[in-house]
Amino acid sequence: MRKIFALILALVPVMAMAQTGNEMTSLVTDSARIDAVPTLAEADSAYIQGDYHAAISAYEWIIENQGVNATLYMNLGNCWLKRDEIAKAILYYERAYLLDPSDPDIRFNLELARTKTVDKVNTVNQLFIVVWFKKLLAVLDVNGWAVLTVVLFALTMLLAGVFLFSKKTGIRKISFSFSAFFLLLSVLSFIFATTQMGNLKNRDTAIIMSPSVTVKSTPTSAGTDLFIIHEGRKVQILDSSMKEWVEIRLEDGNTGWIPVNVMEII
Repeated sequence: MRKIFALILALVPVMAMAQTGNEMTSLVTDSARIDAVPTLAEADSAYIQGDYHAAISAYEWIIENQGVNATLYMNLGNCWLKRDEIAKAILYYERAYLLDPSDPDIRFNLELARTKTVDKVNTVNQLFIVVWFKKLLAVLDVNGWAVLTVVLFALTMLLAGVFLFSKKTGIRKISFSFSAFFLLLSVLSFIFATTQMGNLKNRDTAIIMSPSVTVKSTPTSAGTDLFIIHEGRKVQILDSSMKEWVEIRLEDGNTGWIPVNVMEII
């Protein structure tokens, strides 16, 4: 019995060392796993070195696990553009533009990628007020318009307070005029902010990803051929109630039906 007890006592340190060794191995494995997680710096470095495949994988992992922003989408678009994957490049540039239409680099890269597409877009003439609205809308992103709305409304309230409590006629007139002016600006800013928020929530545009697509008159392959569009073309989704087909409209106003699997939502 004494020998068995002594043997057990001798095995305890060995078992403890084995357990410690297992824990160390686990820590090393976890550390290696953590080190394998791509960082933004590593993704940027891979892009600079021309390893676009590694850069794309890293950017996609970061977007999926850490959230999106306009810069990440633009960088991903740059990678696809370098690989001559024009449709994918346009898709991510459009997503970047949706998040931050005020970024000139995003707008430039998007226009550059569009010049490499087969289809040359002929947009319909728009009213001046529509063009003016779209240009103003692109001055700031949704956060910028939201902050500006709050600031303008605060100035409106401040000037309204001056108007109510001031006893001097001249100051009351000036404060009333500027209060009305800032109120108008705050309403416009609020409209821009809500419009951009709506664009972010209601994703009703897509990019054609297939080399070429025949647009049909009805949601069936037996429908009449209307026209052909090519990869990289931006379309607006009018009706997505069908399971395998969607009705689309082009910038020039033409409409028709295409299979849902030939496009990707922006």
